Amino acid sequence: MKFITDAPVAGRRALIRVDFNVPLNQDLEVTDDRRVREAIPTIKHILENGGSCVLMSHLGRPKDGPEDKFSLRHVISTLQKYVDAEVKFADDCVGAEALELATNLQPGQILLLENLRFYKEEKKGDAEFAMKLAKYGDYYVNDAFGTAHRAHASTYTVAKLFEEKYCGLLLKKEIENADKVMNSDARPVCAIMGGAKVSDKIMIIESLMDKVDYILIGGGMAYTFLRAKGYKVGKSLMEEDKITVAAQLLKTAVAKNTKILTPVDSVCSDVFGEDGKVAVVRNEEFPDDMMGLDIGPETFQYYYDTIMDSKVILWNGPMGVFEMEKFSKGTQAVGEAIVDATKKGAFSLIGGGDSAAAVAKFGMEDDVSYVSTGGGALLEYLEGKVLPGIEALG
Repeated sequence: MKFITDAPVAGRRALIRVDFNVPLNQDLEVTDDRRVREAIPTIKHILENGGSCVLMSHLGRPKDGPEDKFSLRHVISTLQKYVDAEVKFADDCVGAEALELATNLQPGQILLLENLRFYKEEKKGDAEFAMKLAKYGDYYVNDAFGTAHRAHASTYTVAKLFEEKYCGLLLKKEIENADKVMNSDARPVCAIMGGAKVSDKIMIIESLMDKVDYILIGGGMAYTFLRAKGYKVGKSLMEEDKITVAAQLLKTAVAKNTKILTPVDSVCSDVFGEDGKVAVVRNEEFPDDMMGLDIGPETFQYYYDTIMDSKVILWNGPMGVFEMEKFSKGTQAVGEAIVDATKKGAFSLIGGGDSAAAVAKFGMEDDVSYVSTGGGALLEYLEGKVLPGIEALG
């Protein structure tokens, strides 16, 4: 795989797959511009060395063609903040206007194409659609780790059409940081896994057992594990059909000498919301009419000691419903513990998605080693899967 720093860029157009899938508020303003910021080093490298950039991305999940709320037009002002260059915009990602704008692009200029997913052909990896995209650049760059696990037209099919293709600086950084967890010689290695469902994390937990010493479980998925251990969990979110899977994971962990830690207490409520009756309960005293919405203080203390003892830490998934103030303390406390461990010298990788949202909410982004821009992509990479977007660059 070749990197953008190896490319001759002067006087040439780069077709770059970026990940500008950023959150917008009701006024269609970007509320978290991290993914745009992370794309800037690659863009600047090309512009400063006499090249031009044609940027393509998706935004949101449009269902039936163009919708204004999913237009990449809303990202232009954010991008413009970080680049000292003119940003042109094509009202379509394919067609005569886009091709003309790309063809006439001058060194030092940027063209942003409209949302790729306004066309169903993007997700289908359609060859004809990819051929239209390929006309916009002299060479191809993938800098969108967040979509590298998808064999879409802009991430996989179009790359196959270019003899000259490169890995962008963000994609390179993502791979290097994931590899620090995958191939670490430092011990102990700790993975903190949260989120709603065990079914979303079975593969990653299985693969991590060969690489980590501790797996700390939180979030809604914890209650499936607790049921597998024989505890009652009241009205908590729980996957009945995954209890035997959780039990098998616990058994496999013992055989592989990996310790899976599960909560010993929970912050519970009788309703899914902040207006119910809230109590902290231990596993053996779980009320039938309540649901667990966060890890409890005893669990955090139990987890804190393991986190502080670790040399490498991976965090993917919140410990509770952190969007609600009453049930955010476990997630915040775990984040603070990771910050403390990082200050002590540990390497900490925050695994995109809700974990990235949590560290941003609590102002911890600059106090951990690396925050990934890819949720699903990072998990699949850590599972050992070959990501189509990376494979196509080989």
